[in-house]
Amino acid sequence: MSSLVRHVTIDCADAYALATFWAKVLDSKVSDDDEPGDEEALVESAGAGLLFIQVPEPKATKNRVHLDLQPQDRTRDEEVERLLGLGATLLDDRRNTDGTGWATLADPEGNEFCVERSAAERTATS
Repeated sequence: MSSLVRHVTIDCADAYALATFWAKVLDSKVSDDDEPGDEEALVESAGAGLLFIQVPEPKATKNRVHLDLQPQDRTRDEEVERLLGLGATLLDDRRNTDGTGWATLADPEGNEFCVERSAAERTATS
């Protein structure tokens, strides 16, 4: 058997706060072992967990790796609105009038991620 991705690790200024944001995004929770002020915080989700590690240096440039989210029970546009309500910021709107495309957002610490169309939306436009 080949390797599996266990965690995607993200450097950040406040591990618990950023983990809390992502737990809401993924409809998950921060590990029971983690609490405010910890230098590490884990969010388990289907596939791979997100591990947030507190580092002293601030984010300086565009991410070299980012997450692409696909909504499971809502449309892409509904998910974008929900994430904006959680504290994300819209960076680049690549949504097209025909329903294709994606939106690039940033989490509260500026880490970029994209929201793609749901599987249902992809089926409807193919």
